[in-house]
Amino acid sequence: MTVAPEAEPAWYFEQVAELDFVPSVHVGGGWNPAEQHIAPAFGLLTHLIEQHRDQRRGRDLAIGRLSFDILGVLPMAPFRVELEVVRPGRTIELVEARIVHGARTAVIVRAWLLAAGDCARLAGSPLAAMPAPAELPAWEFASVWPGGFVRSVQARRREQAPGRCLFWVNTQTALLKGGQVSPTARLMGLIDIANGATPRVAPSQAAFPNLDLTAHLVRAPVGSWIGFDTSVSFGAAGVGLTHSVLHDIEGPLGVASQCLTVRPAAA
Repeated sequence: MTVAPEAEPAWYFEQVAELDFVPSVHVGGGWNPAEQHIAPAFGLLTHLIEQHRDQRRGRDLAIGRLSFDILGVLPMAPFRVELEVVRPGRTIELVEARIVHGARTAVIVRAWLLAAGDCARLAGSPLAAMPAPAELPAWEFASVWPGGFVRSVQARRREQAPGRCLFWVNTQTALLKGGQVSPTARLMGLIDIANGATPRVAPSQAAFPNLDLTAHLVRAPVGSWIGFDTSVSFGAAGVGLTHSVLHDIEGPLGVASQCLTVRPAAA
């Protein structure tokens, strides 16, 4: 009798206790598939911050900024999350969440939550909208990068030059097994992919991992596709920057920036 191979999971993380999680094969990173790609972890932390807010006070505060610091690599292993309100307030709060693996903190995020209100008559942006996903050619992140995460996304990209492109990404993989997450958490689970979308040089020529990611959002995304208008810059002293204007089907919704450490390959 032939035994059918076990199907791959359809999620990035499984929750095994209140704040304990296990990554699936889809979280494998681009620099090293034995380490987590940090993008899904950013989405998970965003979800937990929103869940923590809802349990404490409902949905009266919206996320305006999320600032992540990556303190070290995160192995493909179980981890736990810690949360605290750093600055409580009636209309503004600062919340911190941390991923802890063993005794080591691997990721810290601080989120500013702002009072939500009806500002529809004031809404607008001078930033130009991107071409729709169908207007850009299909592209495979896996043509450049290894790891489970990049294989879990669909992408459409138009590259103007190495370090400059427009692209859209989508995924059918759930952030959390058996759990619903907000559009904002889903967005944050994808946007760290920007640094690998238009490398200035091939990964064989230099490593350029990001140390952080800061996102400023003016609204929650709509639809399943997330658009990026991305530029990558390398400085002469080994510091780089990946900057993206974020879009959805209705237009621009925020920006994200990543600080890079650029390390040329040995000659």
